[in-house]
Amino acid sequence: MIQIQQSAVDSSLFGPSSLSKSQEKIFEALLKSPKTYVYQNKHQLLFEIILRDRIIHSAAALAKSKARFAIFRFSKCNEQFWVRNELGGFQLRKEVLPADAINDIFVNSHLYAFECATAIVIVFYKAVLDVIDRQTFNTLFSNLLLYDWHVDQDLGIKTKKGEDYLPGDCLYFKNPEFDPQTPQWQGENTIYLGDGLHYGHGIGVTTTEGIIAALNRRRKKFATKSAYLVPQTTRVDFAYLSKFASNLEHYRLPMNNEYLITGTLGSATFLYW
Repeated sequence: MIQIQQSAVDSSLFGPSSLSKSQEKIFEALLKSPKTYVYQNKHQLLFEIILRDRIIHSAAALAKSKARFAIFRFSKCNEQFWVRNELGGFQLRKEVLPADAINDIFVNSHLYAFECATAIVIVFYKAVLDVIDRQTFNTLFSNLLLYDWHVDQDLGIKTKKGEDYLPGDCLYFKNPEFDPQTPQWQGENTIYLGDGLHYGHGIGVTTTEGIIAALNRRRKKFATKSAYLVPQTTRVDFAYLSKFASNLEHYRLPMNNEYLITGTLGSATFLYW
C-alpha cells in the first residue's frame, strides 16, 4: 500500500506509458505490499521507483560483467582508480573522482575481484550515480571505501526485519552449517530482481531455491540444516537521496533502451537487454 501524506495511492497515479515496464512492476509491488509505504510527495515515490529500477539494472550489469568473486585476502581492483588496503578493501585515490571510479568497475570489470557484500554496495553506488547529478555524487561520496558493509553515511543503508521483499532490495540468505574451511559461504547477500530472481555475486542470477541449493552445496559434512532466506531487507535511504534528484523525467523510461529480460534453460537463468 502507498500513501502520499495522508492519501492512499492507486494505480492511476502515473499516466499510461509514463513508466517503463520494469518501473511499473516496482510500482505494482509497492501497491500490493501489505506494508504501508508513506511519501511526502509524488517526487519521493517516483525517485524510489526509478532508483530501485537502476539497482536492478546495475545488479544485472555486474552479473554480466567479468568481475570475479574473491575473499578479501585475494581481492583485486584497478589501481589507477583505487588503492587496495591491507584488509582487501578499495580506497579511492585522492586524484580520482568517485563517479569515474565506480564506473570503472563496470568498464574494466576483468580487473576486479571482491566478495558479495562489497558487490551489493557497488550496485547501490552505481544505481545512485545513474540517477542523481554526477557532480552531486562526487560531492556526497568524495572519500569512497569499498570494503564489506563500510559505506558512506549519505547512502543511508539500513536493515529492517520483515518479509516485504521488493525489487531492488538487498536480501540475505543464511547458511547455518557452512563448511568452516570456506567461511565466505556462511551466507549470501543478494539483490532481489523481482519475479522470484536474485543476483548473488559468486553464485549469479537464479531463483530463491537456486540460492539455497548453491549454499547447501557448501555446507560442512553431515550437515542437516538447510540455508534459508532471512526475513529482513536492506535498503538505501530513498527519501534522503531523493533530495539530490531535481529532474526525474529523463529516467522515467529505460535509459539507452534497456529492458531487463530473463529466461531459463534447465537450471540456468539468463539475462538479456
